Amino acid sequence: MNTESTSLRTRTVACTPYADQRMGTAGLRRKVAVLRQPHYLESFIQAVLDTLSLRQGASLVIGGDGRFFNDVAIQTIIRMAAAAGATHLIVGRDGLLSTPAASNLIRTRRADGGFLLTASHNPGGPSGDFGVKFNMPTGGQAPEQVTDAVFEATKRIHAYHLADLPLLDLARTGVQRHGQLTVEIVDPVDAYQQLMEKLFDFERIAHWIRSGHRVVFDGMHGITGPYAQRILGEALGVSPEGLMHTRPLPDFGGLHPDPNPVDCRHLVDLCALPTAPDLAAASDGDGDRNMILGPAFMLSPGDSVAMLLANARLAPGYRYGVPGVARSMPTSRAVDRVAAQLGIPCFETPTGWRYFCNLLEANRIGLCGEESFGTGSSHTREKDGLWAVLFWMNVLAAREISLPALAASHWREHGRHYYQRHDYEIPDAARGAALMEELRRTAPQLVGRRAGDACISWADDFCYRDPVDGSESAHQGVRVVLDDDSRIVFRLSGTGTAGATLRVYLERYEPDPARHALDTTAVLAALGREAASLARITAHAGPAAPTMIV
Repeated sequence: MNTESTSLRTRTVACTPYADQRMGTAGLRRKVAVLRQPHYLESFIQAVLDTLSLRQGASLVIGGDGRFFNDVAIQTIIRMAAAAGATHLIVGRDGLLSTPAASNLIRTRRADGGFLLTASHNPGGPSGDFGVKFNMPTGGQAPEQVTDAVFEATKRIHAYHLADLPLLDLARTGVQRHGQLTVEIVDPVDAYQQLMEKLFDFERIAHWIRSGHRVVFDGMHGITGPYAQRILGEALGVSPEGLMHTRPLPDFGGLHPDPNPVDCRHLVDLCALPTAPDLAAASDGDGDRNMILGPAFMLSPGDSVAMLLANARLAPGYRYGVPGVARSMPTSRAVDRVAAQLGIPCFETPTGWRYFCNLLEANRIGLCGEESFGTGSSHTREKDGLWAVLFWMNVLAAREISLPALAASHWREHGRHYYQRHDYEIPDAARGAALMEELRRTAPQLVGRRAGDACISWADDFCYRDPVDGSESAHQGVRVVLDDDSRIVFRLSGTGTAGATLRVYLERYEPDPARHALDTTAVLAALGREAASLARITAHAGPAAPTMIV
């Protein structure tokens, strides 16, 4: 649509500040009902725009995972971005863009940033969750100093601005012009697929599939479904029967779009059958997480990043290796051993993908991962679920080995890190905060205390100093390390929308290959009991046992 005028009329709407608009580790996540309060979304977006002070003529990428309220929020953000001076908006068709695909578009189109509408792996629908985050011109999440400034801006917001625009048609690719504003509707898959074809050996993967290897992928009715259909199905030859739940739905079909062994139990059960696929995988609501399984085998996220690092040169995009690697602090230290063998640095960061971005931009690392089923590399500035699946397909095709056999070989060389996460849902967030505060205060006093058959060597409240810009992030989790090199980590999740989730991470290193086939839960049971005792979880917060074990 074209208009004769070159300028857009704008209107100003009065509002009052909301006190609860501090962003978490990946943007602002709230219940849909909260976001739909009068002026709530608008006041937050205005605070972001005021903080960023976009240049006149700015270009922005906008898209989301298709969850309920996505379509309404996009139309609002388009009007507000235009009022703030943006003149070129790149929007995924039907408002859809996976998080890594949006990051890639920001980078390749040299945009001034982007709004990503997602609550990642959180449930959707009218009674579910919604989220908004802003990514910087690098394609990465806004750093802590920006999110802190946005929060301060939300406290003093008293008006927001909207451009007078009609309801835009987002269903057709192409260019629409409204005065000085250009809205470009793009196919959400095209640019991302082109990037994947540069990174991985599609011919080898396709041959591997044609030779009889079976792949099953579950899109969980999230954003990754259309990407899987085009890339895994049409380009690589995965059968239609192997592509599950690939239609994005506002409520994710009633599923919890989180790729883990609890919410993807059907894949775990499938891989336990004699007819198990060679590779089974799933991604989450916005396409940035992954779960990888093989016959009678589930790959832990920490092992995944370690094994990908060890085999990275098998993929064309990583044939020259990587300059370094990073993991979030709670993530298994398995990758540390591979990095040491390769003679490259391994960085330990707080939880939250944004902490990897400075290292990626400075070319200090080329691969990174976190325990919550997130893996990524320098190809973009977000973790990337489908990229991880393609990487694993490339490795298995090149090695001509099964996933369980590859893991066994890796453990023989590097030892095995038994690893597990225990989640405790705490209805009262204040009680969860009190538990962590006591742990921080008493951590130094734990040194020397017996914990089962071992003794605590050291304990601290993790404070991260960014090696690139020198910024510090304190209170990122309490670490407890025992003299047998076992480790316990405590932290509160930053991705929930109600109450608090205490995450307790357990890790025990086993160098003896004869003990690499033990049951993980059995190996870590005693350590889990010690962790619950150290933190006085039941006394503080109520739960006598974990709500979920991952």
